[in-house]
Amino acid sequence: MKKLLLASAATALTAGAAFAAGHASEAKIGIILGFTGPIESITPAMADSAELAISEINESGNFLDGVMLAPARADSTCIDASAATAAAERLVSEGVVAIMGADCSGVTGAVLSNVAVPNGIPMVSPSATSPALSTAEDNGLFFRTAPSDARQGAVIAEILNEKGVSEVAVTYTNNDYGKGLADAFAQSFEEMGGTVTLSAPHDDGKADYSAEVGALASAGGEALMVFGYTDQGGKGMIQASYDTGAFDMYVMGDGMYGDTLFQEQAEALEGSIGTSPWAQGDGAEAFDTVATEAGVDASSSYTRESYDAAALIALAMMAGGEASSDAVAANLMSVANAPGEPILPGELGKALEILADGGEIDYVGASGVELIGPGEAAGSYRHYMIKDGAAETVEFK
Repeated sequence: MKKLLLASAATALTAGAAFAAGHASEAKIGIILGFTGPIESITPAMADSAELAISEINESGNFLDGVMLAPARADSTCIDASAATAAAERLVSEGVVAIMGADCSGVTGAVLSNVAVPNGIPMVSPSATSPALSTAEDNGLFFRTAPSDARQGAVIAEILNEKGVSEVAVTYTNNDYGKGLADAFAQSFEEMGGTVTLSAPHDDGKADYSAEVGALASAGGEALMVFGYTDQGGKGMIQASYDTGAFDMYVMGDGMYGDTLFQEQAEALEGSIGTSPWAQGDGAEAFDTVATEAGVDASSSYTRESYDAAALIALAMMAGGEASSDAVAANLMSVANAPGEPILPGELGKALEILADGGEIDYVGASGVELIGPGEAAGSYRHYMIKDGAAETVEFK
């Protein structure tokens, strides 16, 4: 897990290997996301954003003496570890040198342990946020551009504390992501003097959530915390609560961010709040511009992190002088952080030129990239409120 130490390994790459790999005609980057499953409504924009960065690299003509990057998509399903593992194994058999993904925490952990580590394939996840991934045995191969839920839980607790909310009930999707976020939130909220009346899991794919909602309503609380998925159980829990009048205030984690949900349940969610990893400033504005010009939905969640994940993979290869897994693992932390020339979306060609000339870059990207500790993002969060079926920014934390 000591990724900071890996940067020094870049000097160990042999000149002969760098020349051979650097002059290959094509290098594949796997893109493994939940194209089916509980977040399928937000996945297309994530994949498009990653491929936007790859296209920008290719169109610059500055990458490793003409090597072209080729994206290869695979379906993680978000929730089926066996299917995600099989999808990742297929990508490896096709010769990918790195993986942009996976997305949901459980399948990400499965791909990491079952495929990436045994095959020496680095992964950069744009959205796997479970705190457990911070200590996973990864041989220096796992990175993420979204912050850990250890931080999101604290941010949500802080928001509720500022609003004077002292008692809440919690429902979470029954997997690593949901449990990790629920636990992180509860710890922070209780340290601030708050009370969790009941914290209970829900399963995805059910037709009826009235029993789960009934138990939570009996426990009471000023709001229902919903740490689930926008296209599955989280959505079902809100609908069941609204139908029975159990709660009228919802606080949503990042897995619940989705325009379709907000529009379909506009009345139920009016005045409710949530958090999602987000960025503001020059990098975010630059991404909005390049994404809009390319016809990519920049407003969806985890699009910025997906663009950044793919960009970091390519820039790490360039810094290492070859399109290889070793180059990505050894150089990703160094291109992501200072010192160096700050690089924003739309400036990947410039970054390649700097690296080719022996210079250093500090990839800021669309999400304000700063990788810390075991290769994960420091990150910031957008605190939003639902008004008239749309998310409006309250503040950034």
